[in-house]
Amino acid sequence: MPGTKGAWRLLGVFDRLEAMSFSRRLFILVAFFVLSLPLPALAITGEAQIRGTAEDSPLHGTVLLQDAEGGLNVSLAVTGVPSGRHGFHIHEFGSCADSGNAAGGHFNPEGVEHGYLPEDGLESAHAGDLGNIDIGPDGKGSGEWLIRGLSVAEGPYSVAGRAFIIHEKEDDFSQPTGNAGARIGCGAIVITS
Repeated sequence: MPGTKGAWRLLGVFDRLEAMSFSRRLFILVAFFVLSLPLPALAITGEAQIRGTAEDSPLHGTVLLQDAEGGLNVSLAVTGVPSGRHGFHIHEFGSCADSGNAAGGHFNPEGVEHGYLPEDGLESAHAGDLGNIDIGPDGKGSGEWLIRGLSVAEGPYSVAGRAFIIHEKEDDFSQPTGNAGARIGCGAIVITS
């Protein structure tokens, strides 16, 4: 275009570029290129501080959540839990009032039967059906899962604003909710970044 250089010269841009050293022009070119690249999406993280539902309960722990490609990374560490296997689920509401009963039922946006989400998938299990956690004789337990289809805060399977529940008994995977008994631990899920 014949008039383009003249237009840039009117703005003084071309003159300034010509006056710069080669290394400075190269730096500006590289900086422009780098700044024009799309930034990777930052993974959304969340957390739940688990506390016992009984007033004098020693149960406490943390669940850390991070969005990952294809699902949600869930990492649990608890202590003060009676030894044995305990149902561990995501429940519908993020309230632990009324001994955890205010958390409602299992998170189940599709209205499907109870199952084991990591194996059965969202088509055949509640979105909150995480199965069981094993607690040692010292009252401690931990677990890590990659749960396909869930996310911290995006889409119909987002868990922010819901609650993790630890039940008094083992989830036996029976219908409708696994027969895991009372809620002995609860933690509301909040977004941390």
